[in-house]
Amino acid sequence: MPVAKGSAIDPARTRAGILAAATELLYRRGLDGVGVAELCASVGVSKETLYRHFGSKDGLVDAVLRERSDRVTRWLADAAAAAGDDPWAQLAAVFDALGRWHAEPSFRGCALLNAATQWHEGTARATAARHLDRRLDLLTGIARRAGARDPATTGRQLLALVVGATVLADLHPGPGATGAAGDAAAALLRAGCPTVSNDGRSTGITSTE
Repeated sequence: MPVAKGSAIDPARTRAGILAAATELLYRRGLDGVGVAELCASVGVSKETLYRHFGSKDGLVDAVLRERSDRVTRWLADAAAAAGDDPWAQLAAVFDALGRWHAEPSFRGCALLNAATQWHEGTARATAARHLDRRLDLLTGIARRAGARDPATTGRQLLALVVGATVLADLHPGPGATGAAGDAAAALLRAGCPTVSNDGRSTGITSTE
């Protein structure tokens, strides 16, 4: 929603501040665990200001989820890119990054999937689906560059391991769980690539979890 001229000294900064504070609070407490009044008090703005920038609590939640999806997508893509051109190293980097995230004290699962579970109908679910599509694109690209015979199927299988590792890290954590998922991902990718033999290149993935 447009911000009326003169309503804030720096509307963009105000909006960014609301998003940052609301992101942390909603991730920690859940979408239904915080009312508008508490959100405003925690963020330090009036209801009028919040509604001026986002229209409603639903509008704020939608903006929070979209921004988080953008940030997390860039984070995983950057982790893969930093590993260089080798798709096996890229896959390892994805699971290494996930392992570090899963080990953070503040980790409470994937915010997008959590939101879709709480608000199964509407924009939260649609945003979560788009978020998974973006992860699927990353993993399918890795599978294609590795020479998988069916990159689309292999990418979806890798996505299942990524999502499963994140859910388990939240709800049933255990030592080395993300690393085990990474090892399974490497084995799955190796099996899907007819040009890679079992005793060929090193494809083991070590997580920092």
